Amino acid sequence: MGRLGGEMEVLKIATAGSVDDGKSTLIGRLLYDTKSLTDDKLEAIERSSKQKGYDYLDFSLATDGLVAEREQGITIDVAHIYFSTATRSYIIADTPGHVEYTRNMVTGASTSQAAIILIDARHGVIEQTYRHFFINNLLRIKSVIVCINKMDLVDFSEERYNEIKADFEKLVTKSDYEDQNITYVPVSALKGDNVVAQSEIMSWYTGKTLLEHLEKIDTKDIYNRGKMRFPVQYVIRPKTEDFHDYRGYAGKVYGGNINVGDEVMVLPSETKTKIKDIYFNGEKYKSAARRSSISITLENDVNVSRGDMIVKVDELPKIDKQFTATVSWMDAKQLAPGSKYILQHGINKVLAKVNTINNKIETDFSGVETDVTSLQMNDIASVSFQLNKPIFFDAFKEHRTNGAFILIDPQNNNTVGVGFIK
Repeated sequence: MGRLGGEMEVLKIATAGSVDDGKSTLIGRLLYDTKSLTDDKLEAIERSSKQKGYDYLDFSLATDGLVAEREQGITIDVAHIYFSTATRSYIIADTPGHVEYTRNMVTGASTSQAAIILIDARHGVIEQTYRHFFINNLLRIKSVIVCINKMDLVDFSEERYNEIKADFEKLVTKSDYEDQNITYVPVSALKGDNVVAQSEIMSWYTGKTLLEHLEKIDTKDIYNRGKMRFPVQYVIRPKTEDFHDYRGYAGKVYGGNINVGDEVMVLPSETKTKIKDIYFNGEKYKSAARRSSISITLENDVNVSRGDMIVKVDELPKIDKQFTATVSWMDAKQLAPGSKYILQHGINKVLAKVNTINNKIETDFSGVETDVTSLQMNDIASVSFQLNKPIFFDAFKEHRTNGAFILIDPQNNNTVGVGFIK
């Protein structure tokens, strides 16, 4: 009866960049230098580069299939690219950078633990950089790596790198997220400098390469520590004589560890009891770390249903039928006060009415616009909701999982917005 371990070493990275700042090349270079490309993909890249008369490999082709599909409007909103090193696996969420793709960026970043913001060394910090950084802040992404790319086109200039870094630092002062780790790497994705291998030309830069930074990000640091949340996904009632009285509850642990003997409360009934047993694959454990999928039994025969939440008695979430959230609106149909949606928070679905749009938030850190009567696609705003029954939630800043929700249009079942509770 030991302790059940935590999460797998998988790091999901959101990438943000403007058109032509070399994002495809950077991702291609990462895949190539970590030997993650298939042979046929490699051959295609070599063949096409030769045909075009390049004296280098055109790595942008590694992701071009995805980009082409996206430009034709086919299926792909966020392309997911996978690669691995000896120490961990990575998922890159590659999103388009234009303002009309704000919703795609929010989708890609909402489940990411780290972000790469790409800046073209020739152009420096531009308006889109502001938006990319804003979205990373909104989504509380703790590790941000600012890749200053195309250093080969500015003669690998240390002075230019320092200028861009200073400009980005000014942007950081506008952020309300003080706990963020921001690192800067000068790279040439095309030539390979500081992506996986250390640059010989930029010997003035003594920091880590991009991959070294990714390898060193502490995955324990990126999930909300602290308050344990156990949403009940299934109630287990075996129909066999041997387990006649067995009542188990299956789900995934978020935020903190869960231990046999913990005094807990079941929400919404607010019944108190204790954790009796923790099971994983038929084995019993004394405790389970966050992100473990387990089943538990409780000391008392209390009434628990799917969608209920089990929490420690001294770590209660808020329980309410109204709240204010930052909403990223994703639908062509406008959001207006009085509109009704299905609000899905974890497993729970409740009916929600828009009470008020408090203000629209400008994604360039320039402030808010009040007197807003409706939201258009890609708008981000502060919205207050009234629900038909209470949910048990945390502020998103304190708990990324229990502080987020999606809005569903009841007429066509489309996901029309995503929200982060204040």
